[in-house]
Amino acid sequence: MCCWIMMGTERRRRSSDCCWFVIHFSLLMIFGKQALAELRYSVPEEMKEGTIVGNVAKDLGLEKTSLIDRRFRVVSGSKDAYFELNPDNGALQIRKKIDREELCQGSGACLIELKILVEDPLEVHYVVVEITDVNDHSPSFPEKEQQFQIAEHASPGTRLELHTARDPDAGMNSIRTYTITSNDHFEIESNQSDDDKIPYLVLKKPLDREKQNTHLLFVTAVDGGKPQRSGTLNVSVVVLDINDNRPLFSQDTYHIEIYENVPLGRTVTRVNAVDPDEGNNGEIEYSLSKTLPRKVYEIFDLDSISGQIKLKGVVDFEESDIHKLDVEASDKGTPPLTSRCRVIIKIKDVNDNPPEIEVTSLSNKVSEDSKLGTVIALISVTDKDSGINGKVISHISEEVPFELKPSYKENTFSVVTKGFLDREEVSHYVITIKATDCGEPPLSTFKTLKIQISDVNDNGPQFSQNPLQFYLSENNVAGASVFSVSATDKDVNENAAISYHIARQNDVTSFLNVNSDNGHISALKSFDFETLKTFQFQVVATDSGTPSLSNNVTVNVFILDQNDNAPVILYPVSSNGSAEGVEEIPR
Repeated sequence: MCCWIMMGTERRRRSSDCCWFVIHFSLLMIFGKQALAELRYSVPEEMKEGTIVGNVAKDLGLEKTSLIDRRFRVVSGSKDAYFELNPDNGALQIRKKIDREELCQGSGACLIELKILVEDPLEVHYVVVEITDVNDHSPSFPEKEQQFQIAEHASPGTRLELHTARDPDAGMNSIRTYTITSNDHFEIESNQSDDDKIPYLVLKKPLDREKQNTHLLFVTAVDGGKPQRSGTLNVSVVVLDINDNRPLFSQDTYHIEIYENVPLGRTVTRVNAVDPDEGNNGEIEYSLSKTLPRKVYEIFDLDSISGQIKLKGVVDFEESDIHKLDVEASDKGTPPLTSRCRVIIKIKDVNDNPPEIEVTSLSNKVSEDSKLGTVIALISVTDKDSGINGKVISHISEEVPFELKPSYKENTFSVVTKGFLDREEVSHYVITIKATDCGEPPLSTFKTLKIQISDVNDNGPQFSQNPLQFYLSENNVAGASVFSVSATDKDVNENAAISYHIARQNDVTSFLNVNSDNGHISALKSFDFETLKTFQFQVVATDSGTPSLSNNVTVNVFILDQNDNAPVILYPVSSNGSAEGVEEIPR
């Protein structure tokens, strides 16, 4: 394993656990409070579970103590989940053993891209892990034995193509050389063709069938690993009488292009070889090489007489954009002579895959006081097609206070607020993201997001009217509820929980009590119309939000008279109309 730290134009290297790690860290984008970065590591295949690839938290500058609270985790990557993050120390470690040849075919770089998510504040980072090859496969031939028939008058330098050995390992661990057992007549050579090293059996000394009619040889393919691995092919060469001309193809290599939607049965191309010999020695049969991948035989069919190559299976650009067929032409002489050409069929893409929308992060609840540009979701859009067919246009279908903002990476977007939110007007939104490619015809995909608007305390209690008037008969029962006030709040939960209290106390209101929960007002004494006919006070309604909001109402109380006093004669009158002493008439 190896590591490079890239910072501006400065390059420094550090070692850890006797291995080198590769880290390519750059600040890719700052959007709100999220930062996107890319790290790059490498690790050999076949490492045991738990092997540490690198410390992502340390390389990103994250505090270990915050990893669990911030839900530091891998949110996407390989479907087989080869890696996991240790939430205690931030280390990226192998979750299960990786077979590079199973994961990535060919000798190119084998890369796994991971998306790392950190919350509060929201961050997404991209980590690329390169799986390097180890020499865990031996070269092998498609068959254990190969037989040749060769004319006894064959000239020195005659080349017989051997089965090509295969080694799924890459680089130096793939096949390096071919060797042959010591003999007087044959040597081995190999030519590089594309990615293959093709071995040939070369005649170095004329043959004499009467002295020896069969030659038994062992060909060994050796890779370049340490230690080296090898595979063996048993070769038998039967010496026959001459057929001195072999078929010759009109081209060494045929280049063909077809669209991936070509119907089955369609002729792809026709190969042609000629042989100047006469009779059976000049009659040609065509065949596909036996060393081709199995998929080739499932897709293509070669007519042995005409040389026409037809399509018998479906070709899929997204599965493979090129097929290489090795075609052999063999005459019917004794012995038969053969030659080979290569047919390279390039598959052209058509728009047969709709875009795919992946939501990598979503905040289901958004506060109604969120600022413009607040990120509520991260999405990525991909299309398996190529060229203009992979180019995707994405937008939100409805008229909603949200919009898509492009990220630093193509077809990666943030869903952000573009308008002010009011839970009391709209408490939730259902938004639809539409992704359409630019193919012909265009293909579309839809993704629905449900967003709940959470409440903030932005509405105070309200009374239905102000002032309020109440009428109270005198001689009321002390301590009983005499009237009540009530206010409402458009907010919800704690922000709408209302309590009541009397604003200012005076001589009259000191005999009043309000229930803080329901607004019921009780009089602590009995009122007398003859003493007090009217009074006024204020009740304050306060919600339980943070900070709390309040409102008040003026209450006017009118005391109603009852017939609770008998008449009083102030001045008794004598018979002559003069007043005498006053006597109160008892009730």
